Amino acid sequence: MAQVTVDVVEHVARLARLSLTPEEKERFARELQEILSYAETIQALDTESVEPMSHAAATGALRDDDPRPGLDRERVLAEAPDAEAGLFRVPRVIA
Repeated sequence: MAQVTVDVVEHVARLARLSLTPEEKERFARELQEILSYAETIQALDTESVEPMSHAAATGALRDDDPRPGLDRERVLAEAPDAEAGLFRVPRVIA
């Protein structure tokens, strides 16, 4: 298994444009290494007799996907802080 080093954390932080303190880099390297080690122990389990699941919550408790009436557009937009042409206006998030 590859080791998660401070260099790896710095590289990922740089890609994500995160500024980390030296203490955070050390802590994240240690925590990520522990996560990968745990994932490796799970991968080593014998799952041959376990039937694959199509959904993590496949307990048979999912409801039928039947169409239902939605909310009234005019009423919903009347509650919106800013609406235009039948749509919600939101602040720009991408520069």
